[in-house]
Amino acid sequence: MAHAEHKGGDFVSGFAKGLSVIGAFGEDAPRLSITDVARRTGLDRASARRLLLTLVQLGYATHDGKYFELTHRILRLGQSYLSTTPLSAILQPYLERLCETGGQSCSAAVLDEAEIVYIARASRRRVMSINLGPGSRLPAYCSSMGRVLLASLPEEEVRELLKGRPLRANTERTITDLERLMEELLRVRSQGYALVDQELEMGLCSIAVPLRNRTDRIVAALNIGAPAASVTPAQLVEQYLPMLKDVAERARLDLR
Repeated sequence: MAHAEHKGGDFVSGFAKGLSVIGAFGEDAPRLSITDVARRTGLDRASARRLLLTLVQLGYATHDGKYFELTHRILRLGQSYLSTTPLSAILQPYLERLCETGGQSCSAAVLDEAEIVYIARASRRRVMSINLGPGSRLPAYCSSMGRVLLASLPEEEVRELLKGRPLRANTERTITDLERLMEELLRVRSQGYALVDQELEMGLCSIAVPLRNRTDRIVAALNIGAPAASVTPAQLVEQYLPMLKDVAERARLDLR
């Protein structure tokens, strides 16, 4: 995540650099050295060091002498969004009713560059090996909600988002060729939903639809995930897709 240069009297570069340091940490890099952070952000080592030590002093990170690691306090930053955004608050009751009616886990997510970020979720059973909840992130290219959201963008914008990002094979079924993925996104755009059969994780199938607001702008995606052993892709389309579409249409009236 290289640090970008911005101009303008209202832009606070120090604040932007601090955010880039926080963003350098992730599931693939929970512990980073000063050198690691400098490389991932494009900052010089001295700047990276000062910003990291500031995070330590504020309680947002720990330091063992070599490596830095974010603390649970960092969750306050995300919780501020999740607790105040009307989108999460509006969608949660819909998801809970959908989960109760369909008997499967359901979620809502938004796109953040090449990842999706969960903003609401309802689950009666765990269908993935990782525990998902609001704030969780997944790659967009191999998740049903991610494909719905990517398909809503112009093709060139999608290519730019995925440029330089490896399409890793999470399973033997994962689409890892960019041109094949672009073809799949074209299909998603045409049919109005995305179906992912064990590409994110073996044993998991999911189906997703776009969520539009009252002005017809896509603001999020909704999905239902189910164990592949008990629900086939055909059943997701025949049985669960109408439920998702109904929720998306009803929720649309509540969204500006």
